Amino acid sequence: MKACLLRAPAAIETKPLEFTEVPVPEPGEGQVLVRVRACGVCRTDLHVIEGELPPRKSPVIPGHQVVGTVEKISRSAQRFAIGARVGIAWLHKTDGTCEYCRAGAENLCDNLAFTGYTVDGGFAECIIAPENFVYAIPEGFPDEQAAPLLCAGIIGFRSLRLSGIKPGGRLGFYGFGAAAHIAIQVARHWKVEVYASTRDARHQKLALELGAAWAGGKFDEPPKRLDAAIVFAPAGEIVPAALKALKKGGVLVLGGIHMSPIPSFDYDLLYQERMIRSVANNTRQDGQDFLRVAAEIPIRTHVQVFSLQEANRALNALKNDAIPGAAVLRVSE
Repeated sequence: MKACLLRAPAAIETKPLEFTEVPVPEPGEGQVLVRVRACGVCRTDLHVIEGELPPRKSPVIPGHQVVGTVEKISRSAQRFAIGARVGIAWLHKTDGTCEYCRAGAENLCDNLAFTGYTVDGGFAECIIAPENFVYAIPEGFPDEQAAPLLCAGIIGFRSLRLSGIKPGGRLGFYGFGAAAHIAIQVARHWKVEVYASTRDARHQKLALELGAAWAGGKFDEPPKRLDAAIVFAPAGEIVPAALKALKKGGVLVLGGIHMSPIPSFDYDLLYQERMIRSVANNTRQDGQDFLRVAAEIPIRTHVQVFSLQEANRALNALKNDAIPGAAVLRVSE
């Protein structure tokens, strides 16, 4: 099968993904083999490829927002029939036995496996995954529209939950890429007022089109104090500005898996019971709940489609903020 293989981390400008032939994987106990139709391109993929996340498997096939059809199942797999349309996300597997899994916090599992990072991912024609970590994709979402839901959507949804935002509240977004352009649709569905701070004028325009009450630059102060804010951009220097925009008791959620260093700031920004929370991965319940809400709204993702062999180009565009919405690789019809 064709796949994009990362042999060693390198700057995306050097085109480190090798479009090549690799063996088709064989599903093991409790696993399914999925024929990939589309795979979203995520900033986490960029962190893996450029080495900002330390290498855990080499070589590795990146990609963790996979939509495809079940092509083969192991004898013990029973959840999905051949031909079922399914999704595979970042959370590949947990041990199910550690203290976090037992407490319902499997996103913090001591022995996590990650799609496209510790195991091969979806920048390929086929992928294997444990059936219990595979999602049914709701009807009504074309493959390319569904792909960004599986990370950008799920992580944005978990970020919204952790923010504690309520209907009628004011919520700030810092960075307006794939996750934010989905999360705003959920927030507006929940009757939340959204204020978007992002450096790119195209992203500001998209935020306003999707219902933001205001859109400004990266460090521009929103016109009103915020009940909560989410930093989607991997830029630590945003944190003090976001804290400054919060009301007393406000919550700041850091939605990325990697962030540049956060500069020191005066305690006054944190005082008056403001809180900073990080988002670590997601639970399967997050994914199931989000996909249900996404179908109810229904969410419409803004996507730019590339072919599988254009993965380096898609990631380079993502790095340079050249994609309003989300980038998606079309792998097969």
